[in-house]
Amino acid sequence: MSQTNDRLVELGIELPTAPAPAGNYVPAMQVGKLLYLSGAICFVNGEMTHTGKIGESRDIAYGQAAARVCALNLLAVANEQIGDLDKISRIVQLNGFVNGIPGFADSPVVINGASDTLVEILGDRGRHTRAAVAVTGLPKDSSVEIQAIFEVA
Repeated sequence: MSQTNDRLVELGIELPTAPAPAGNYVPAMQVGKLLYLSGAICFVNGEMTHTGKIGESRDIAYGQAAARVCALNLLAVANEQIGDLDKISRIVQLNGFVNGIPGFADSPVVINGASDTLVEILGDRGRHTRAAVAVTGLPKDSSVEIQAIFEVA
């Protein structure tokens, strides 16, 4: 078993099944050493886990939990694509989108739910550059969507 899989077991985390694309795109594409991951929403086993606007009917803790689901979906897609999470050299960048009310200014705090999860699982390999923005809507009313770029060995 890989070190990353051992870490997942240690943390009691089971990766979801990688979600299938919901349109005419691929979930991941490797170009050289970079693995580009399409946006992951809060979709697990065919169902939405976190929906609604943060700052309206949903609070920041709910948004952070949603971001965690997105991070785990990204890892599931990467695992399906490259076959072993130990091949991740580092996470280069995350772009986080928060389904927020107009004027919502705490997107970075919400996206910390994903950043913290990735560092918890991958250690220093999980540290990354990042953008975190609020938007007025996301697919399937997802509370969060995250896309990423990973460097792979």
